[in-house]
Amino acid sequence: MPSWLLILLIGVVLIILGFSGVGSFLLWIGIAVLVVSLVLALVGRGKSSRI
Repeated sequence: MPSWLLILLIGVVLIILGFSGVGSFLLWIGIAVLVVSLVLALVGRGKSSRI
């Protein structure tokens, strides 16, 4: 299971349980990790196709 998905799931569970501050923080961290991984995947794909 990818780390960003695990962080997002834990964040959603914490928000449902009432820990909105910690849950929203984990949601933002999960989204940031997802965006960074997508950018790195696109950059890696671009470099490999030019060779």
